[in-house]
Amino acid sequence: MSIEQRLADLGVNLPSPAAPAANYVPFVITGHQLFISGQVPFLADGTLHPPAKLGDTMDVEGGRAAAKLCAIGILAQAKAATGGDWSKIGRLVKLVGFVNATADFGDQPAVINGASDFMVEALGDQGRHARSAVGVGSLPFGVPVEVEAIFELAS
Repeated sequence: MSIEQRLADLGVNLPSPAAPAANYVPFVITGHQLFISGQVPFLADGTLHPPAKLGDTMDVEGGRAAAKLCAIGILAQAKAATGGDWSKIGRLVKLVGFVNATADFGDQPAVINGASDFMVEALGDQGRHARSAVGVGSLPFGVPVEVEAIFELAS
């Protein structure tokens, strides 16, 4: 099954990729790797997710949903980087997730599962990846989650 078909089956329409918010590029291709800069969660209407902190104003399920939005943004960037040719994506190698959380919050892996689970649903076995889930005291714009990715490009 194609990635486009999986996305359609999941009811996901990829948005236009988000423009950088500072002095960086949204992705870099080097050798056979595609690095996607950290993506923050945008809602379906294109607005940025409201500020939230896990362990305070947001629960794990809300964090999982925000992480999934980040993963959707990653796929939008990957599609742009490959000119829309999904056959250029070999596999997802690694996700790094940052969770805006209180000092005593310890469920970062459960939050980032929102991104990981979605990547496997969307990419199939190509979406199985290594991962880090890190708690941080704050994130840009107060968003609850930010996720970055590394893909291997097909030869």
